This record gives sequence, C-alpha cells and structure tokens, in this order.
Amino acid sequence: MVSPVPLSPQARTRALAGLGRGELDVLVVGGGVVGAGAALDAATRGLRVGLVEARDWASGTSSRSSKLIHGGLRYLEMLDFRLVAEALKERGLLLQFLAPHLVRPVPFLYPLRHRVRERPYVGAGVLLYDTMAAASGRAHGLPRHRHLLKRQALREAPALRSDALVGAIQYWDAQVDDARHTMFLVRTAAAYGALAANRARVSGFLRQGERVVGAVVTDLETGEQTEVRAKQVINATGVWTDDTQSMAGTRGQFHVRASKGVHLLVPRDRINSRTGLILRTEKSVLFVIPWGRHWIIGTTDTDWKLDKAHPALSAKDVDYLLEHVNRVLNTPLVAEDVEGVYAGLRPLLSGEAAETSKLSREHLVAHPVPGLVVVAGGKYTTYRVMAKDAVDEAARGLDEKVAACITQRVPLLGADGYPALWNSRHILAQRSGLHVARIEHLLNRYGSLVPELLDMVADDPSLGEPLPSSDDYLRVEAVYAVTHEGARHLEDVLARRTRISIESWDRGADAAGTVAGLMAPHLGWDRAHQDREVDHYLKRVAAEREAQQQPDDQTADAVRLGAPDIIPVR
Repeated sequence: MVSPVPLSPQARTRALAGLGRGELDVLVVGGGVVGAGAALDAATRGLRVGLVEARDWASGTSSRSSKLIHGGLRYLEMLDFRLVAEALKERGLLLQFLAPHLVRPVPFLYPLRHRVRERPYVGAGVLLYDTMAAASGRAHGLPRHRHLLKRQALREAPALRSDALVGAIQYWDAQVDDARHTMFLVRTAAAYGALAANRARVSGFLRQGERVVGAVVTDLETGEQTEVRAKQVINATGVWTDDTQSMAGTRGQFHVRASKGVHLLVPRDRINSRTGLILRTEKSVLFVIPWGRHWIIGTTDTDWKLDKAHPALSAKDVDYLLEHVNRVLNTPLVAEDVEGVYAGLRPLLSGEAAETSKLSREHLVAHPVPGLVVVAGGKYTTYRVMAKDAVDEAARGLDEKVAACITQRVPLLGADGYPALWNSRHILAQRSGLHVARIEHLLNRYGSLVPELLDMVADDPSLGEPLPSSDDYLRVEAVYAVTHEGARHLEDVLARRTRISIESWDRGADAAGTVAGLMAPHLGWDRAHQDREVDHYLKRVAAEREAQQQPDDQTADAVRLGAPDIIPVR
C-alpha cells in the first residue's frame, strides 16, 4: 500500500519547481478524469510524470456529470455492445476494488407504459445488461433486476402517477461524486511520484523541428513561466482538445464537439420514492437520481458553441427537465423547488450526425505529430481505459521498454482498509465524539484517510462543528481541502471538494465567509484577500441565478460571463 501524500500548497510549489528540472517521460495536460487517470497510469508504470491543469482539478466536465458509473442501457439499444461491456467491467472494478469508498450502488425504476410489447423488449435489454455484467466477473454486490407489477412499483415510488405506468422493471447501477473521485486520482498519482500542479496553464508547446518536446507552463497564481521538457505530451483537455491542438500547429485527426448536459437538484421530500427513476424522452433518457438530501434530475443533450469554462443553464433548460419529469409525478415540481443547478459539456467526437445525442461516446487516441498524443471522446465510467490507451500510445514513442498498465490493480487512496473502518464506524464515533452519521459521511468521502481528519478535530475540536447553512459538511473538511486536496480558492472548496454550491439552499453564500476564514491561514491570505474570494463567489452565485432566468443559451451565457474567474485563464 502506497503512503498518502498531501496535495498541499507546499507540494504544489515543489511540483512546479520539479517540472522545470530535467526531462519528464510524460507530461499530461488536463486535470479532468482522463488526464488524472493518465497521470496515475503512467506513474504506476515507473515513468517520470507531470500533470498540469489550467483551473482546478475536475473543474470542467469531470465535476458536472450525472454522477453515474454505469454501462449505459441506451447504448444497448444502439447495439454498441462493446462499449457497454467495457463500461460494466469498469463499474465492477470501481465498486469492488478501486474506489469502494467513493462509488456505491443505486437502484433505478423503469416505468412501463404499454401492457403487451414493452415489458419483453425492455426486460430483454435489462437481462442482457445484467448478463454482460456477470460475464465480466465484476457483478458481485449488485442485485439483479426484477420485474414489478404496478402496485409493487408504486410501493417503491409512491410519487408516480397511477396512470403513468402499467408496471416496471427495477435494476441497479452505481454513482460517484465525480469531482472527489477525480481529485483522488490526482492525489494517488502524486503518491506514486507524479508532479501535479493545478492553476498551471500550458501556454505553448516546445518544438524541435516537427517534434513536440515539452510545453511552456504558466503558474496562473504568480505569472511565472516554466519550460517543461518531456519525451511525450498527452493532450487530455476534453472539450478544449481543438484549442490545445491549435497551439501545436496541427488541426489533429479528429475534432471534438461539445454537448451541454443540464442537471437540477430538488429536495428529497419533493419526490416520494425509495428508488431512482429512468424515463424515456423523445431524444434520449431522463434520470432522477438519489443524491443525499436531494434528487438530481438530468440530463439534456444539446449542441453548445459558447463559453466552455462556464456553460450556462437557461430557463428553457429548467422548463424542459421539469416538463418531462412532471409527466410521471403525482405532485408536479415547479421552478421554485429547484435548489441547485449545474451544466457540463460532453466531449463528443465530431461526426456526421446532426444531433449531439447521436454522436459516439467512444474514445479515440491519435499521435498527430511526433511527441504529442491526443485522447478524446469517451464517457466518465471508462476513464481508466481511455487513460491506458493514451499512455500505451505515448509509450510507443519512448526509447526504452515501458511496463504494461496495472491500474486495474491499483486502488485509489482511501480504498485500502475502508470496509474495516466502515464496520468500526461506531467505535470511531465514540473515540472522536462525533455522531456516527458524521463518521459515515466522512468515510464515504475520504475512506481510510478519515483518521487524518479526526486527528485534526482532536487537535482543534471547533473543526468538528458543521458549516453555516451546510450542515452535512464539517469545518475540518474546508481546512483539509486546502492542506491535503489541492484547493486554492473558495470556489474550489464550495463547488468541488464539497458540493455545497449545488446542495445548499443558498448555494453556499452563508458558508462562504466562514470557509474563506478557515482557508486563509493555510494559503497566507490577509483579510482583503478573504473578502475578494467571498465577493467573487457571491457574484458567481448571483450570475448563475440570473442566467437561470434567461430564455435561451445566448442570453444566459452573456449573464453568466458577468462573473469572471477569480484568476483569468489567458
């Protein structure tokens, strides 16, 4: 078992200095799930690795997904059996071995609308889904699907209208806190020796003739530039792939098209159900996903050509989701029920399809110029396979023989020892003085690293108190986010290390001042800096709320851009 290392401010400084010394085997550009996965893959093969991200870890698509780890039932209907089988295998690995502290089972109910033809058709698909999972050898721990009569389905989900179904099929998938999972990938990669720095942007590539031999990395916190030499560079920038490619003077062998996916969060008591829901729409499917004290309702699938960093959610998006979910609910939801919102961009491989919902979710890896590997497409669940393929391609460009991928046998930090600590949660509660529900919350976010936080609470009992208007999170989590998880700004803590920005009724406004105060001594902030962080965050919340009232993408985007990044990414 590898020893944990913190993603502390000091570790970031050391990483930036280390990037400028000597030559890396691989420099990974992009700190989303694929880039983080590639850094871990390369580091565990014994390579010298760097990982840089212009914003925060998972600040783009990888913190704005549907939070599902799944095979994708709808891809069976598209006859994409290979993609489904691959994703189901990865689902099992994550649930059972790689990240059991972050990934957990979740049930879904598929309401049937037609008495004769629908049940055999859907039932056959779900049976195939379970069979493919069993064939992967990684289905242990997930119940098999079951057919329900109408009265049984209504017992599971009393919120459903009686005339909205004639029966149902229930099956199981898995979910994850995507931002935390991606951060854990980065932290695990660092534990194996990767030099990882966020708020560090690649502002150009280094060339020798046609060959890419590294990159110029700008520390956005200080403005300092570092020339990073690398034998191979992996471009894992998702929806920014084409932009990154342009810096290398090549258009690339494929293009990435952005598709916007919108999600709403409503309080758990607004929908009376013991299970998630999956509903058919005209274009795709709609999920209602249990998420702590909330339901996540999503998603949309529409073309997006505006700002990539902060895709805006409009009133049209909200109305679309509420209209479709209300078709099956006894008590319709209204816009005032929506407490949190977020929108993410899927990086789809550009093709001939006119609609993004018809474009491939499979990934491609290319070597457009010597020294530069590009990986794009895919879906969150199969990040590890994408990372493996990218590093395999990079390894072919290295002089020495490179070991094979082993990440299927490398658990993330926090996974080792997690089941034993979960079984001992009542003992941990007695020792720490925290309620057992608090310990469960911490175990499902930090796994076997929980003792690090409990030691901090023992040294300062005030850190065991909850944050204002965000009772699910403790003060210690804000401090730990800075000292161990790489958070550099208030938004990093409220939006990604915790999910206060989408779970709290005020989107974190009440907690902002307290969290900034907890972060300040560890980042060297004075009072004026704290005030700037809070002011920036409150402007972001106000801009999101106002954008949510706009009628279309264009006006919503213009409003959202009224709250600029605290550090502009030039």
